[in-house]
Amino acid sequence: MALETYKKKRKFSQTPEPRGKRVKERAIFVIQKHKASRLHYDFRLEIGRVLKSWAVPKGIPKKGEKHLAVMVEDHPVEYAKFHGKIPEGEYGAGKVEIWDKGKYEYLGEGDIESGLRKGVVEVKLAGRKGRAKGVFDLINTKFQGKKKNWLLIKK
Repeated sequence: MALETYKKKRKFSQTPEPRGKRVKERAIFVIQKHKASRLHYDFRLEIGRVLKSWAVPKGIPKKGEKHLAVMVEDHPVEYAKFHGKIPEGEYGAGKVEIWDKGKYEYLGEGDIESGLRKGVVEVKLAGRKGRAKGVFDLINTKFQGKKKNWLLIKK
């Protein structure tokens, strides 16, 4: 059910992207550089056995910066390993590369699912490449009246 939108947007006979299967939750994150119709970064946190995902058009913020992060459909956890080319004519066509990945720790009150519902998620990332290291906040701004609009802030 959680991956229904993701699966509807793709023709798996045409794209090398993963279909998704049930996996154990591990609190991982991945940031992918995606050269689609426009260059952006995809910020993904494993929550509830899927990757909750945000497209970040202006790139991952540096300390003290705030960047718009637009929540998109959930992706399967296997997407954390995906890199390669999504073929022309397919949703998200273009080159995807792993910019950084690793584990994260949720720093908010309660559990991360309640933080998501409240619109405030604070995580500490430990990226393997060291590009994504430190504390990041995701704040749901509802900018322009759209629930999908968040801010990604590097503390």
